[in-house]
Amino acid sequence: MFHPPDRNHRAIRRLAILQHGGILGDSGKTGLSLLRYSHAEVVVVIDRETAGRSLAELTGLPDMKNTPIVASVAEALQYSPEALAIGIAPSGGSLPAAWLDELRLAIRSGVSLWNGLHTPLVADAEIACAVRPGVHVWDMRQEPAGLSVGTGAARELACKRVLFVGTDMAIGKMTAALELDRVARRRGLRSKFIATGQGGMMIAGDGICLDAVRVDYASGAVQAEMMRHGPSHDILWVEGQGSMLNPASTATLPLIRGSQPTHLILVHKSSLKTLRSFKHIVIPPLDRVAAFYETVTAAAGAFAPAKVVGVALNTWGMSDEEAAKQTEQTAALTGLPCADVVRARSGAERLLDAVLADG
Repeated sequence: MFHPPDRNHRAIRRLAILQHGGILGDSGKTGLSLLRYSHAEVVVVIDRETAGRSLAELTGLPDMKNTPIVASVAEALQYSPEALAIGIAPSGGSLPAAWLDELRLAIRSGVSLWNGLHTPLVADAEIACAVRPGVHVWDMRQEPAGLSVGTGAARELACKRVLFVGTDMAIGKMTAALELDRVARRRGLRSKFIATGQGGMMIAGDGICLDAVRVDYASGAVQAEMMRHGPSHDILWVEGQGSMLNPASTATLPLIRGSQPTHLILVHKSSLKTLRSFKHIVIPPLDRVAAFYETVTAAAGAFAPAKVVGVALNTWGMSDEEAAKQTEQTAALTGLPCADVVRARSGAERLLDAVLADG
């Protein structure tokens, strides 16, 4: 499990997010998630394309705070951030060279850096030299030390283990898990969100970056998280990654085997009929997708069965009427509780009830 170097993630109270091109583009989901779920207050967003504009209007999220958007790190420093998180994932996950000077300025000015890209910031000599007590670099895309292969040990845990599986990448699996964790904790359950990607780690303060782990140890890395947190919690919400339907995705099966889930939540973006990056691959009907994930999880009886107990439907971009219709149709097709946990605040409650009612 990885923490920030000073293990002081929750002590950070003022956060800046580097979001160049990510507010209007497709690469900014990490930053947008931090805006909604970060324990620290996001005091400023850095985005050259949208500086000076309204964050709520740009994102279409009415509950988004009126956080200022500026064009550069130099301007952001006037808001006194304690840490700067890179909130975008450019194609290939590498750090654009044009951002280096801004990041160097930030850490020289006493601002810690949170980095989920493949490029380690400590490899830059100037950034490395600026690290000092209270000012750190958190390069989270690293493989934890001491990993072993998965053994299926998580099946012995007494807690509920809920894995979020999806029809495609980047459709809201992390958001659904965070919302369900939130309502579970409100009800007094000992609930824990298990982060498996860089965005989730920035929010939770711990976890693993699964795509940085060698495939032989991927299920073991997930298992280690389950064994660490399972004994002290009633329910673990495991952040999903990728999709078994996507030919470029390798993360979902290690998550299934490492977490040994007791329940599955199927996540789908209702506007998608085909995979986003592979238009020739049509997404099957959701009842068949749910049955497929249940079959893979049980592995012909080698592992305990886990039911898909609900569908978290992402209706982003739809009107309320369209969203309600899609939700109703999906529930009728699958025979499962279905809700958009962001649009309808009662949605996460409904899915939590489905988890608690099943076993």
